[in-house]
Amino acid sequence: MGAKTALVTGSNRGIGFEIARQLGKQGVTVIMTAREQEKGIKAVEELKREGLDVHFQELDITSDSSIKHLYSEINKNFHKLDILVNNAGVFIDKNFTVLEVDRDTVSKTMETNTYGPLFLTQALISLLKSSDDARVINVSSGLGSGNSIGESHPAYSLSKAALNIVTIQLADALRDKGINVNAMCPGWVKTDMGGAGAMRSVQDGADTAVWLSLAELNTTGKFFRDRKVIDW
Repeated sequence: MGAKTALVTGSNRGIGFEIARQLGKQGVTVIMTAREQEKGIKAVEELKREGLDVHFQELDITSDSSIKHLYSEINKNFHKLDILVNNAGVFIDKNFTVLEVDRDTVSKTMETNTYGPLFLTQALISLLKSSDDARVINVSSGLGSGNSIGESHPAYSLSKAALNIVTIQLADALRDKGINVNAMCPGWVKTDMGGAGAMRSVQDGADTAVWLSLAELNTTGKFFRDRKVIDW
């Protein structure tokens, strides 16, 4: 069968970079993406120096033409996809409440955090169907959980709550096609997005996504944190 092939979006830094690293260390061939080619290539070169089988593809998750080009490149070079980790995301409303946030901030956040994973998954379904054990992992957040949502971070919370719904819908639609779809919360992680005050390491933040990618599971349509199912 050969090595599994994974696509990790937004993997030039932070949690995505660590997911790519951990998957690579498990013998997975990893396709890493970033919007900026220079940053993406730099990240790939760093992991190549660790002896990992990683490759770079430029991707703007908000662009249909960019998604189509990515599909063509994966189809040409790898012919299938076993793991899709929808990690790319933005958090641009840290200083807003729901009474202050503007339309542009909400739109940009939804385009990246919700619509991007939805339309990318749609585009890659034929490649995932070529796998014997396809997995889609959506990197969500506790800020998108109904138990945690408050007035702060309104765009981000909305986008992640919507991503959770997309996860449930995709899981239902793909259940009989051999493609498992789950969401995970990495927790509050020390990254550029999470900030210096975060409590968790990127290694801990990446762990559940890697586990969902490779563990012997037949679970779909669930939300996980620290390898355990949590409430939506």
